[in-house]
Amino acid sequence: MTTEPGPTAYFTALAGALRAAGVPADQVAATVDDLRGHLAGTGTDPEEEFGPAAEFAARLGGIGPLPGEPDERAETWTWTADLFNDRRMLALHGDQGWEVESLDPLGRFVCRRAPGAALRWEYRREVIAGRRRARVLDELLPEGWEPCGEWLVYGYFKRPRAATAGPAGALGTPPAAPRRRLYLSRKGKVALALWVLLVGGAMTAFLVGALGTPGLAVVIGLGSALSAAFTANLETSRGRAAADEPKA
Repeated sequence: MTTEPGPTAYFTALAGALRAAGVPADQVAATVDDLRGHLAGTGTDPEEEFGPAAEFAARLGGIGPLPGEPDERAETWTWTADLFNDRRMLALHGDQGWEVESLDPLGRFVCRRAPGAALRWEYRREVIAGRRRARVLDELLPEGWEPCGEWLVYGYFKRPRAATAGPAGALGTPPAAPRRRLYLSRKGKVALALWVLLVGGAMTAFLVGALGTPGLAVVIGLGSALSAAFTANLETSRGRAAADEPKA
C-alpha cells in the first residue's frame, strides 16, 4: 500500500474539508492552486505553513464565491480616498475582509465581503502607464496578485492574505461595515482646495467671457494631467530609490 506524499495528502484533506463546508468546487480548486503556488515559492511544509488541514479549512470555510459571481449574502460597500491615502485605507479595509471587485467610473473602490469567516486581503498600487504595464503584470501575476481596477495611470492589485500568512489570513468575526465613504489625507485636502480654486477661477473667467468653452476644458484637462503626472513621478521615483538601496 502506498502513502501519498505530505503536500498531496495535506491538500487532498484541505480540499475535502472545504467541499464539506459548502465551498464551490471551482473555488476549492482555485484556492488549493494558489496555496500550492505559494508553497512552491517558499519550499516549506504545508502543515508547518498553514497549520492542520482541518483547522485551516474551518478558517477558510466561509469564503464567498469567485470574484464576479453573485452572492446575495455578501455585504457590499463603495468608498474612495485620495492618492496619498488610498494604499493605507486599502490595507486597513483589506484586513477587515473587504475585497475590491473593481473601480467605478468615478474612481471609487467597489467592495464586497463574504459572510462568515471572510478572508483578509492585501493590496498594492503600481504605475502601469505605457510600457510599464507589461513589466508590472509579468512581475506580479506569478506572485498571485490579481488586477482589480485602474484609475488614471495606476493599476490596483489584490490577493488573499492566506496565500502568504496561512491561517492568519482568515478573519473570524469581521467588524461592521463603515458608514464613511470618503477618506482624504491632509495632502489630499490641500490638493482638493487648490483644485477647487483653479476650477472656480476658470469658471469665473468663463462666465465673464475672458475664457471660452475650449479654454475652460483645456484648463481643467491640463490640471488633471499635471496632477496625474506629478503623483506618477513620485511613485516611480520612490520605486527607483528603493531599487537602488543596498541590500542587507
